[in-house]
Amino acid sequence: MINRQIGKPIIPTTIIVHLGKPEEAAEDIHISFIDYIKNVACNEIYPSWPEEAIRSNILAQISFALNRIYTEWYRSNNYQFDITSLPAYDQTFKKGRDLFENISKIVDEIFNNYIVKGNHIEPFFAKYCDGKNTICDGLSQWGTVELAKKGMTPTDILRHYYGKDISIIRDAEVAAPISSYIGIPLKLGDVGEHIRIIKRQLNRIAVNYPTIPTFDVIHEYFDIVLESAIKKFQDIFDLNITGIIDKATWYKIKYLYTAVKKLSDLYAEGITVEEIEAKYDLELKEKDEGDHVRALHYFLGVIAYFDSKVPLLDINSLYDANTKKMVIAFQNEYNLKANGIVDIITWNKIKEVYFNIIKNLPEDVFKYKDEIYPGKSLSLGMTGSDILTLQQFLKEINIKDPNVVKVDIIGCFDTKTENAVKQLQKEAGLEENGHVGPLEWQYIVEKSKL
Repeated sequence: MINRQIGKPIIPTTIIVHLGKPEEAAEDIHISFIDYIKNVACNEIYPSWPEEAIRSNILAQISFALNRIYTEWYRSNNYQFDITSLPAYDQTFKKGRDLFENISKIVDEIFNNYIVKGNHIEPFFAKYCDGKNTICDGLSQWGTVELAKKGMTPTDILRHYYGKDISIIRDAEVAAPISSYIGIPLKLGDVGEHIRIIKRQLNRIAVNYPTIPTFDVIHEYFDIVLESAIKKFQDIFDLNITGIIDKATWYKIKYLYTAVKKLSDLYAEGITVEEIEAKYDLELKEKDEGDHVRALHYFLGVIAYFDSKVPLLDINSLYDANTKKMVIAFQNEYNLKANGIVDIITWNKIKEVYFNIIKNLPEDVFKYKDEIYPGKSLSLGMTGSDILTLQQFLKEINIKDPNVVKVDIIGCFDTKTENAVKQLQKEAGLEENGHVGPLEWQYIVEKSKL
């Protein structure tokens, strides 16, 4: 499930510009990023300036806009646009203005280049002012003219104002913009790279807000520790205390992370490559392999068993031609882009369909319902009927194989249950983390029947 804004920045094909103050009712313009930058550049700089000055200013304008988009500055403040049209908040944009030919040509050439500082990966918040009517800590637009006349290159000019550790990222990926929000609430038992992201961000926020629980190990499981941290976060910031990461909670975390890291500031703490490194791919496609593919196969296999429109084909740990056929058939049935790639939209739909199936099992298979994975990861501290079912299977395994840890059927995932799960994970060649996902569930059920 790829979300490019999780990692390195992209150049969006289009953005939404709000023609007014953030809080006032005003028209929102959907415009290509290139045309937005051309408009801003033609409003704020002169075509008669030296080319090196024009280029340095355009790079600052591109980077400023991308910083707003990458940090989702306005969307994390509950607005449905990317940037405003006013220099008091952002950059000057005027709907329908004429463009200068030489400025437009330069934008066409460098629109997918932006500024970074040091080893940071986020677009630099390239603050600037005109240098005559207003003075600021950042770049002086009129000052760039004098520096260009002295023979300085655009990079030299930018380093003069922003520091020697400034560099230019060139030819960045251009793609349709994607919200960082996964699209559905995240809750206890969910699994995915987005949960690792949230934990990393909460750990940093907790430096400034130490009553928020932190995580010694950053893994992809939504466990009771994360649920507790989310409830505390929601309590501190006046959100509904549910322990569920809904859209409001997601963007509040995003806003606080941006604020404490000062990402929209000249002197940002910044984000490094190590901080955004993904342990797991965020989309699955042909030739991928591993446990995430096996988990996908489990979900597709259950869906295909109950839905004749999805072919039930031989599958394994490799995303092969059969997997692609099943995914395309699924995508076609649910009016998704039928490309055989499991992105976040397809994955959300797979989970939705899977949950609907296990909630509405036909009478002829209802007696086997306990053998079907409940659709959520089970881990230490969780309680409920799913834990009771798991412990019953583990008890049956222990009766046949006393070497497996004996558990108590109490409906609470205790340390005995965790130790038994880890033992069976080792036996099955799975990661020994004590979490029960679809692969563990399938192995435990099958072993209990032997």
